[in-house]
Amino acid sequence: MSIIFQEIEKCMSNLTQDSDGKITARFVFPPEFIGFKGHFPDRPVLPGVCSIQAVTAIFKAFKKEEVKLREIVSAKFFTPVSANQELFFECRNTKEEGDQLLVKVSVVSGDGKKIAELQLKLSFRNPTDTNK
Repeated sequence: MSIIFQEIEKCMSNLTQDSDGKITARFVFPPEFIGFKGHFPDRPVLPGVCSIQAVTAIFKAFKKEEVKLREIVSAKFFTPVSANQELFFECRNTKEEGDQLLVKVSVVSGDGKKIAELQLKLSFRNPTDTNK
């Protein structure tokens, strides 16, 4: 597991699922978060790929399975994310295709600003299952 993925996992809290199946999690990336290093030195901004990896961290924690990103179907970023900014990820499973799951994700800030909309295809593997 990569160092950046481990750091992303540490920034996650409040992982829940509601009665409609929507999975939510809260993230706050501190100024020392590795993703800010060099992106950009005078005004650190969270790289978009960190939001994508946050989704895989959500599903890894929720399903207790290894998660593999199979495809970025779409990724729209609307507002830059700074250090210590509170983010809420809302994930909905929309379609299963074989062993893959299409997930729609909405990312909003603590003050309600739209940060990103993502559609990702993920697959899962039990960490003890070596056949996939």
